[in-house]
Amino acid sequence: MKTTLDLDSAQHQALLQCAFLSPLSDAARDAVMRTMTVRGYQTQDIVFREGTTADTFCCILSGLVRLYRVNIDGREADLGIFSAGDVFGECSMFLQNCYPADAKVAEKAVLAHFDTAMVFELLPKFPDIAQAISGILAHHLKAAQNCIADDRLKTAPQRVASFLLARCPPGSPSSTFRLPYQKSLLAGTLGLAPEALSRAFSQLRLNGVSIMGRNIAIEDTEALRQFSRSE
Repeated sequence: MKTTLDLDSAQHQALLQCAFLSPLSDAARDAVMRTMTVRGYQTQDIVFREGTTADTFCCILSGLVRLYRVNIDGREADLGIFSAGDVFGECSMFLQNCYPADAKVAEKAVLAHFDTAMVFELLPKFPDIAQAISGILAHHLKAAQNCIADDRLKTAPQRVASFLLARCPPGSPSSTFRLPYQKSLLAGTLGLAPEALSRAFSQLRLNGVSIMGRNIAIEDTEALRQFSRSE
């Protein structure tokens, strides 16, 4: 892990446009960035472990990070895959400064770490920092609620269809794109076993979805949307 890095233009843009920094005043942003350390990680590096002291929270500047829980039998449950511009670990500020899950790098990454204690001390002086953190927490809560609802109300093919549709340009009658990460990560994100994801893709092929590796082509987005909502 490297702790001193020069950011490229894409990483710098991801930092400034993330949900934590983008809403802040110039003074608040400058104060927050003085708490920041940028670190580089290789695939499979551990960022933090559940239950350990939360000394920082993170913004992803490049790469992918997987957040998950592990039970006593070693079984893992994915909580989310985070990519450039995403913030994670911020909830630890209000959870006795302990991380609530494990975080592992799923694809070589550069992370901006914000010192939790120092940021917390800035809250009384800069209310917009608290508002930004509240917005991130609300976004993560909504995502968790949507995940629970989809798990209980939709079949596996419908959940995959919804994931694909979310990556289509609004109003597009058809769409082609590349999956943002490997199918094994997608399966975990959707709460599916790899074989269940394969069966779901097989059914979606009957609904006008072509899959070649990570390349996806959707023939009729509206038809797929109707399928994702059907009972």
